[in-house]
Amino acid sequence: MTAVDLPAVPRVLIAEADPWSRDLLKQVLLNVRCDARLDVCADGQHAATLLGEKTYDLILADWELPGVDGLSLLRSVRQKRRSLPFILLSSRSDSASVREALPLAPTAYLTRPLNMESLTQRLQDLLLNEGESVYCQIPALAPGMTLPAFLERRREVCDGAPLRVDVKAAVQSSLGPEGLDLQQLEDLVRMDPQITAVLIAAANSAGYHGTPVQTLHAALNKLVPGQSMNLILGLALKHNVVLGDPGLVAYAERHWQLSEDSAEYARRLARMLELDHQRCYSACILHRLGDLALLRSLEDWRQGGGALDDEAIGESLDAFGAAYGSALRIRWRLPLELRQLIAGIYSLEGGVYSREALVVNLAVQMARLTEHEGLEELAASKTARLLKVGLSELTRVRKT
Repeated sequence: MTAVDLPAVPRVLIAEADPWSRDLLKQVLLNVRCDARLDVCADGQHAATLLGEKTYDLILADWELPGVDGLSLLRSVRQKRRSLPFILLSSRSDSASVREALPLAPTAYLTRPLNMESLTQRLQDLLLNEGESVYCQIPALAPGMTLPAFLERRREVCDGAPLRVDVKAAVQSSLGPEGLDLQQLEDLVRMDPQITAVLIAAANSAGYHGTPVQTLHAALNKLVPGQSMNLILGLALKHNVVLGDPGLVAYAERHWQLSEDSAEYARRLARMLELDHQRCYSACILHRLGDLALLRSLEDWRQGGGALDDEAIGESLDAFGAAYGSALRIRWRLPLELRQLIAGIYSLEGGVYSREALVVNLAVQMARLTEHEGLEELAASKTARLLKVGLSELTRVRKT
């Protein structure tokens, strides 16, 4: 495909087994051509079926696809369309694998972790004329659409929370002569619920096995550093990751601060009681994820032409915030143990609950106190008594 025969609106096939890598490829491509018609699949057989049904202008496929692998797809394509752009992705960087692929003339052979700048440049060369850019207008709301109906539809497809952290700056600050400093990166992004949730979810996806990951620290150390960096940077490419409405920003700031304060109190309490402080921190950082995701959906509503005021924001949070959080945690397949710990923040009624659940519950109660409220009532609460912490311990946690 050259500059003289580029399609007006390209049709692209992405075949990638890992859901988070698949989403990242989709976002990078849409950032280059937001109008592209995308078909996305998770296995080679589905990709082969689509190739038999439709004509594509570009294919991105992973060599390690289940069923029909990416190299077999490339071989099949080359039997029919020698010049069709085909980007083959692979974790194989050895010379034997490269020699096996090159006779099939892939447009590019990219090894993991992907160089995102290189991939973006490749896509620009294939999908845009020199100096060209494509602008996609935000679609207007359907006639007669109400805010509750809009939020109900968005609940199962929302893309998570807005970003609190400048991810490009965080990654740049963490890059040194020896590569990515994971500890420094963790310190810079750990207060961001969206980054924490996505990396934990990615570290628990099908491509990674072993003990379920429940903390940002464990996720960063389980993922390949380059993959962590790409996933974090990819979040900045998504729609509405930065809120534009001042009212929504004010609500987001309050939820972010509550999450961070809760997490810090939970970390201190857990350390004092010799419990898993990273897991407690993680649960508290994530416990307002649904409310934040709802605010991002309200930004979509506003940009689509919907009216929005402070009363509507508050009512929407009350009606949908918890449901958005539950839907996200299930859809992103966060570990059951982590979801149960987050649930302990909201309710300790019935059943048997862990000491970590008591810690996060108490930490959130502490974070909700105003600066003028004392700790006496909290120290006398059932949660504090079960943990066997009194006023002196809570005072130390608050002042540390």
